[in-house]
Amino acid sequence: MQLYNTLSAKERAELIEAAGKERLTISFYQYAKIENPQELRDMLFLFWNGIDVLGRIYIATEGINAQLSVPAENFQKFKEHLDTISFLKDVRLNIAIEQDNFSFLKLKVKVRHKIVADGLNDDTFDVTNKGVHLNAVNFNEILEDPDTVLVDMRNHYESEIGHFKGAVTPDVDTFRDSLDIIEDDLKEHKEDKKLVMYCTGGIRCEKASAYYKHKGFKQVYQLEGGIINYFRQVEKEGVENKFIGKNFVFDERRAERISEDVIAHCHQCGKPADTHVNCANEGCHLLFIQCEECAEKMHRCCSEECKEIVALPYEEQKKLRKGRNNSNKIFKKGRADYLPYLSKKD
Repeated sequence: MQLYNTLSAKERAELIEAAGKERLTISFYQYAKIENPQELRDMLFLFWNGIDVLGRIYIATEGINAQLSVPAENFQKFKEHLDTISFLKDVRLNIAIEQDNFSFLKLKVKVRHKIVADGLNDDTFDVTNKGVHLNAVNFNEILEDPDTVLVDMRNHYESEIGHFKGAVTPDVDTFRDSLDIIEDDLKEHKEDKKLVMYCTGGIRCEKASAYYKHKGFKQVYQLEGGIINYFRQVEKEGVENKFIGKNFVFDERRAERISEDVIAHCHQCGKPADTHVNCANEGCHLLFIQCEECAEKMHRCCSEECKEIVALPYEEQKKLRKGRNNSNKIFKKGRADYLPYLSKKD
């Protein structure tokens, strides 16, 4: 019984290109009590692998968080199968704004302690006591209220390339870092301000809204379905788009353009740019913003040191990587001190 990938990303990409068929990039999540995450994981992997689903899916006792790619011709099979699972019946599916057949190249279904690393003890508060969900129209309306505080629940490298007008964008590396910072900054306004939150697809706000209600905030709201669902509604209903720039996404696309505004800057030269890249040196792989001019000049590397390394024969590069652990550098996305232009927001 195959419960793991047998093809490399390169092999999968070649098959996708040869097939020449449209694929849909989709995300969804659901908080639910799952008694046996491993059993669900194996069942989903077997079915999804059979209909050529690719993606990154986390399952825990608290629910499921999925970002994936499915052949358009198999979408109905995919949806019908989800509907056979009681807690996933009619779950909201966020279909990507900009499609890319190569957004995912492997199927990874993993059992985790949590579906989002929030650092919270869920036993200390009611995770089902969530904030009020807002559609695009209601969201735009509440932003006009002077008593509203709009908070971006994403990380610095996400909000750097795009965010809602007037939003508070915490300078944090992780979701868990933002929770206490936001509470401390707004501690004097738990009674009188409307706390409105948003994130990419809604999952971080689901937990954060319940947490902040537990912490004493009286008026807590969240953008239903996050930025992805918001823009779908904006297009469908013709309401004003209040998001500027790009929406960062966690797949090979890295971002989808929501407005034509470019609000970030190249981390190397400071010119307007909002394209995230990973350093071409596989021993570095730092995520940072790079304009096309610097990409050409630096051979898509983040530093002169990395540029020198990628010029070496591949076998020599492998020897240099052996035994090195760059996880902290990779985790601190865009934080390298040798990048002179960081977090330049308008």
